[in-house]
Amino acid sequence: MGLWAIGDIHGCLRPLERLIEKISPGEGDKLIFLGDYIDRGPDSKGVVDFLIHLSKRVQCVFLRGNHEQMLLDVVDNNDDIFLWNLNGAQATIRSYGNLLELETSEEHMNFYRNTKYYHIEGNYLFVHGGVRPNVLINRQEPRDLIWIREEFIRKRHNLGFIVIFGHTPFEDVYKDADKIGIDTGCVYGGKLTAIELKMGTVVQEVCSNV
Repeated sequence: MGLWAIGDIHGCLRPLERLIEKISPGEGDKLIFLGDYIDRGPDSKGVVDFLIHLSKRVQCVFLRGNHEQMLLDVVDNNDDIFLWNLNGAQATIRSYGNLLELETSEEHMNFYRNTKYYHIEGNYLFVHGGVRPNVLINRQEPRDLIWIREEFIRKRHNLGFIVIFGHTPFEDVYKDADKIGIDTGCVYGGKLTAIELKMGTVVQEVCSNV
């Protein structure tokens, strides 16, 4: 069984397809996606279609990123679209044709609504943004789990897990004693990264360039 974590995709369908082809996951593998499937890149709808189909043949866990949260805040909570627009909403809306097509896509809206804020697998804690240091995981604020950056990255979190996170782009995989960051800036011209994890160590890194 292979345990894989995959970083921020942001509508970059072709790198995602190439990455999954390289990994070539089977029934015994588990893929944990760290969120931010949408916005900024060219084909958010295509990415979600691909992930839904992938999950029908491979065990997948889909975490919620801040970009999925912004979509849900607009569609489900009637928030103003201003913040989401600042963060690439129009690229997502274009990929669906218009906002109404997105809102009325039951399969896709169920995908977004069913994303998780975090996932634990052995001694690994998977989350999109990070955690607030010294706060138990069940006491964390959802907003911190999807938005936090510097306070998490610069400090030891003392939660007893190795935290695997995305959200903050690095040129290469970021490795610290208690955290590993795998957003390698695919949508900004970098690469889409997956890491295979086993017994507290990174077994391999697989990347797909834009």
